[in-house]
Amino acid sequence: MDYGMIGKIEKAKRYAEERKRFRFNKFDVTFHGDNNEHHVSFENDGFHCDCEFFMTHKRCGHTMALEILLKDMIPASEEV
Repeated sequence: MDYGMIGKIEKAKRYAEERKRFRFNKFDVTFHGDNNEHHVSFENDGFHCDCEFFMTHKRCGHTMALEILLKDMIPASEEV
């Protein structure tokens, strides 16, 4: 492996440890829930999930799990 690539790998590892460097703008995920798979997306500082609970509460276990997983990497949601 060339020395330039070794330096890039080390830099990537350092960056990956500094979560606040990253800010997701949008993404699309398949969430494997206990009963079904759910489609969860994030765009324009907001989540959307296709589960019934989200449709009435605008938050659900699927979106909250992603909020925890991506803490400091997405804009904070407003507590309801």
